[in-house]
Amino acid sequence: MSWRLRGPALLVAVILFGTVAASAQPAIQPTVDITKVPAAAQPSPHFNVDEATEAYMAMMPPDAIARSNAYFEGGYWLILWDFLYASAVCLIVLNTGWSAAMRDRAQRITRFRWLQNALYWIQYVLLTSLLGFPLEYYESFVREHKYGMATQTFLPWMGDELKGLALSAIMGAIAFIVLFAIVRKSRETWWIWGTVVSIVFIVISIAIGPVFIQPMFNTVHRLDDPKITGPILRMAHANGISTNDVYEIDASRQTTRMSANVSGIGNTMRITLNDNLLKRGSPEEIQAVMGHEMGHYILNHIPMTVLFLSVVFVLFFAYLRWALRWTLARWGDRWGIHEIADPAVLPLVFLLGGLFFFVLTPISNTQIRAQEKEADMFGLNAARQPDGFAQAAIHLGEYRKMRPGPLEEWLFFDHPSGYNRIHSAMQWKSEDLQLFEKQDCPAPAVASVPPVAH
Repeated sequence: MSWRLRGPALLVAVILFGTVAASAQPAIQPTVDITKVPAAAQPSPHFNVDEATEAYMAMMPPDAIARSNAYFEGGYWLILWDFLYASAVCLIVLNTGWSAAMRDRAQRITRFRWLQNALYWIQYVLLTSLLGFPLEYYESFVREHKYGMATQTFLPWMGDELKGLALSAIMGAIAFIVLFAIVRKSRETWWIWGTVVSIVFIVISIAIGPVFIQPMFNTVHRLDDPKITGPILRMAHANGISTNDVYEIDASRQTTRMSANVSGIGNTMRITLNDNLLKRGSPEEIQAVMGHEMGHYILNHIPMTVLFLSVVFVLFFAYLRWALRWTLARWGDRWGIHEIADPAVLPLVFLLGGLFFFVLTPISNTQIRAQEKEADMFGLNAARQPDGFAQAAIHLGEYRKMRPGPLEEWLFFDHPSGYNRIHSAMQWKSEDLQLFEKQDCPAPAVASVPPVAH
């Protein structure tokens, strides 16, 4: 069978198998009921942070811990396999001459350079998506169903994959045209302007995401339950977030994971909860999660991330400028690529970029983890719900390892571990209880304190 027929045949086979696999993998039930505060975590004159933390940790059954550890540790290997698989795809596209052939085909179709680049990009996205589909299918569909994280059958999942593919083709084509126009016009300084344009595209994506991109995959509507929205909006207003709306997204059509966010920039800013959090989270947990998400917004984590990425992209494009010259001098003739401005160089760009960002993984994880820690502390002070925060950590523990080693956490965790997050919440609770004792006030039932900001 020729390679032109193997791809479609493989796709049909996977579709048929996927329909069977979806029905053969029952969803694993959630962990135990965690809405009741354990005895060791109740307010008392002898409140002990470590004992309260362990009491919450003990609420996870051993089978749930084993499942969570297996899922998360398997993700370590997927980081490696994603890198190796993507690198292999890039090398195949280069060494078979497919990249040069796609460029030549685009040049035969049109004489306009910008349209040639767009046509090349579309061919590249379709080809690499087909080659990468087996790993994507396993990682995003089979494995997610195996561990009870996914709720979609194959055809709806495939529909979302095709939407993502179309989005990548359109938005990627625009970025590709602009970046390669810069390379052609600025032969020596393209790496500097490439950094600027890349950051601009990231900011635009952040701004349009909540309003234009998210609704392509999920239904988003205003939440009208004042019992839910009231505490959230009071907390938002007390911390300078000027919005009067809270939105709900139907994430349960795809996943069992609980999440929320305060996303967007300026007029596109939205406070959003997914329906899993609303269905499974206690009022205290919802307030704790939203306090954390507001922390990201108030502490300017989006601008800080953009600044961090600006530094990363400067280093990346400087490295890319040197690496492209060196590799094209050695293998450019073999691949049919003779200059950096040739669109056929794209697989090499992704190959070199994959190596750069793979090595950068612990650093990028550390940067994100530091922001998550800051948002945790902001959320505790804003929502005053340490027990709700501990409940959220346990729910996240359904798919995140709760008690990793220090090196393991530094390498692989982009959030603080569940144990550390519960311990921080119990430490906050301990200090809050002592504060009330020093003021000669009765110790509050912390889990029921209304959300106000410090």
